[in-house]
Amino acid sequence: MSASTPGLPIGIVSPIVTANPGAHSGWEGGASVTELAAIARTADRLGFHHLTCSEHVAVPTAIAAERGATYWDPLATLGFLAAQTERIRLATQVLVLGYHHPLQIAKRYGTLDLLSGGRVVLGLGVGSLQEEFELLGATFEGRGAVADDALAALRAAWGRRTPSYDGPHFSFDDLVVEPHAPRTEVPLWIGGRTPRSLRRAVELGTGWVPFGLGLTALTEMLGSVETPDGFEVVLSAGRPLDPLSDAAATAERIRRVLDAGATLVSTAVQAESAAHYEEQLEALAALGEEIG
Repeated sequence: MSASTPGLPIGIVSPIVTANPGAHSGWEGGASVTELAAIARTADRLGFHHLTCSEHVAVPTAIAAERGATYWDPLATLGFLAAQTERIRLATQVLVLGYHHPLQIAKRYGTLDLLSGGRVVLGLGVGSLQEEFELLGATFEGRGAVADDALAALRAAWGRRTPSYDGPHFSFDDLVVEPHAPRTEVPLWIGGRTPRSLRRAVELGTGWVPFGLGLTALTEMLGSVETPDGFEVVLSAGRPLDPLSDAAATAERIRRVLDAGATLVSTAVQAESAAHYEEQLEALAALGEEIG
């Protein structure tokens, strides 16, 4: 397996593994693991930057109508997809920091990073679903401060056999983490939709992956901060694209997102089947090459 850089600045919000209302197609509910693997291999072959998988452990029934109820476990899912692919990045979008001790993330996803040849991207968020926090025995009030400390602890632990850290919420020393990630740095994309999430990303992460904001608001927020060299801004192209039927509109939407400040564009495509999804990826890759 190789960690060589994929060719397109376009990532794929993986189909099948989540089912957010209005953002998935009917065929996905009955899709097989074989179809998921085929889509991943096609995205890998075409040079897309990353595939994603989100995290929710259990969504309350009343909230599932708004947020969806289907969330495949990201560690198991991305581990499976790692074995199906060679170059494409494997992105959690996002893990909720409050649900995990930072050493758990360093060990579990560090092992995945080792197995995949250094292809893990950790998308991380503070979280907002109070009922899920309470279900898991996690602290909801003050979760932002806990997340900040978890991020610092994770950076200190990632890729190190004998990590040590001493912070206000997490402290560890005199221990061994084996196996561990093959590198001491990992992309940390911070999720959110507030100025604080962007500041957290600049201060403690290596990228920002916002949601639920229009391009005008995103451009204004990005213009209010100075981002470091190499900082990734991962912006969504919005509703699913249809490059086969409307290449011009698809290309225009991608250009608009890039013009708004994106370094990577997060996309989904319209499809009536897994085979149609792969055809759409072929068309999207061709447009991506043209856009440059």
